[in-house]
Amino acid sequence: MRWMRAAGRALLTVAMVLTGYAGAGVRGGEAAGGVRDGARGPMTLATAGDLTNYLGPLLDDWNRGHPREKVTLVELPDSADEARAQMITELRSGAGRYDILNIDVAWTSEFAEAGWIAPLEPGRFPLKSFLPPVVETATYAGKLYAVPYVTNAGMLYYRKDLLDREGERPPRTWSELERQARTIAPKYGVDGYAGQFLPYEGLTVNAAEMVYSAGGSILGDEGERVTVDSAAARTGIGLLARGVRDGWIPKAALTYKEEESRQAFQDGRLLFLRNWPYAFAGASGEGSKIAGKFGAVPLPGSDGSGTSVLGGSNLAVGTHARYPASARDLIAYLTSDRVQRRVLTEGALPPVRASVYQDPQLVRRFTYLPALRASVLAAAPRPKSPRYEQVSLAVQAVVNDAMAQHQTPEAAVRRLAVELAAIARRG
Repeated sequence: MRWMRAAGRALLTVAMVLTGYAGAGVRGGEAAGGVRDGARGPMTLATAGDLTNYLGPLLDDWNRGHPREKVTLVELPDSADEARAQMITELRSGAGRYDILNIDVAWTSEFAEAGWIAPLEPGRFPLKSFLPPVVETATYAGKLYAVPYVTNAGMLYYRKDLLDREGERPPRTWSELERQARTIAPKYGVDGYAGQFLPYEGLTVNAAEMVYSAGGSILGDEGERVTVDSAAARTGIGLLARGVRDGWIPKAALTYKEEESRQAFQDGRLLFLRNWPYAFAGASGEGSKIAGKFGAVPLPGSDGSGTSVLGGSNLAVGTHARYPASARDLIAYLTSDRVQRRVLTEGALPPVRASVYQDPQLVRRFTYLPALRASVLAAAPRPKSPRYEQVSLAVQAVVNDAMAQHQTPEAAVRRLAVELAAIARRG
């Protein structure tokens, strides 16, 4: 998924932190490679899609201060799917070629269950300084397996100029969104609403947000219990299907990923858009037809403010790292307050440190920060499952069928419940 492409499509840094952890047949206090847990030395950090080139300077600063623990940056493919595939190939080999691993928040459960990343001591990291919801994305089975590095939450972008002409405020509920998309958009020759509706990870996120915002859930008990067969799920998925049927969601949106939907809004073809914070920069930039004419607010819900799905990435420590103590120190460095500010200002990525969102100077520069903070605080993780990839594929297929009018929302939700139960049984 491309949600992690910041300020020029880049919102995914996938930095792999493979650090040592005492495994089977390894003496206590030693990493899998035979190095004692407290030993220190050089590391490799692999990243995918550092398109804003901010990470290199951060690591250069670390290397100058830690000449015996230098980090080598290795970039994986830009595509999240390709980066994940290369990660898993390397992790399964047990070679430990990489020492630092920054995984998509949705992969934490899978990687922890497979034994590819090691538990971390919570007291080692300033978790209380982070926005509270992000910490949950880094846990599995009651243990901390990673440390939040960057976060993300969906927001509703809206044409402020058009709503102002109509004397309207941005919608806080689905009924307001639907009414405005149906009545105001046609007056100005634009489409009503779009998100990321192509069958890929983005559709899983959009569908989960609709279910969550109606008060429902998809999975419980770390993926072992299926909870999606509910009135809330039927309401949320039903809204998406109705939007396409009634025309206030254009059929073209069924082909949109992050970039296609951002471009449609930036070109002045949409009244409302659900997207990640990175879209703010493009819509405000040179060449945008709506620069200075739009705003961003938290997602609406069935009866009030909605619930976004948390995006972002987590820094983990792999089970075959050579120098786990050094890796843990690097994680602490990358999540420090000073570096987190640079993650925002140089990388255009949403930081996990709460203090950054309340800095007056940064708020003046990044005017969407208050809305993003509210979105993150109200957000929830994607369904937790050690078989997350299978879960996501099932959600995409079913919701796409409902939006394409191939199946009623009621039938789609029943089918999804059956498919998710089968995935849980296979586990």
